[in-house]
Amino acid sequence: MTQTSRLNVLIAERNPLVIAAVRDLVGRDERFNFAGSMQSGEAFIEAAAKQPAEFDVAIVGWRLSDMNGGEVLMELQNRKLAPRIIIFSNDHDVGILKQCVRLGAQGFCYQFEDPLMLFHTLVAVANGRICIPYTDVTKIGETRLSGLTTRELELLAVLADGWTNLQIASRTGISENTVKYHLKNLYEKLGVRSRAMAVALYASEKRSGS
Repeated sequence: MTQTSRLNVLIAERNPLVIAAVRDLVGRDERFNFAGSMQSGEAFIEAAAKQPAEFDVAIVGWRLSDMNGGEVLMELQNRKLAPRIIIFSNDHDVGILKQCVRLGAQGFCYQFEDPLMLFHTLVAVANGRICIPYTDVTKIGETRLSGLTTRELELLAVLADGWTNLQIASRTGISENTVKYHLKNLYEKLGVRSRAMAVALYASEKRSGS
């Protein structure tokens, strides 16, 4: 990027009002060019896979129409894609911030902050820097797996090995309904919606910890 060129900024966000606001803000600043928008994580991932990329930096909402920002980052890792991403969250949960940093987001902004903070983050990330709100970096390594019990970790491991509910039930001596109950609690604790997402999170965090 030269000093005279504009940064192409893409936004992935489920809320049309947020998209419109960001588009207006970006359009008013001569440093940026609005490169487009989408509301689903899958559409963003497909855009990121295009070569050459149509954007320099992407603003990705934490909650999209089909997945959350963490799931987007995990899928990008699985596809070995590394676009420059800023997660744009309206949830003041430091756990989300730490998860995004672990999964490779270069920037993080809250939607309720001054727009100047978003602009600062866009420029920093475009220039190869990491720009995130203050957090205790010594605790970045704490993952969602860290909060699981030994039994829950064992359950997650057999899911990753491809065990069905029936196999888990027969090998542990409990009913399938009980297995479903435990899985539901596990998904809620991990913040995912399905077996596939739980296994993807497990694989991602195992890789990053190895």
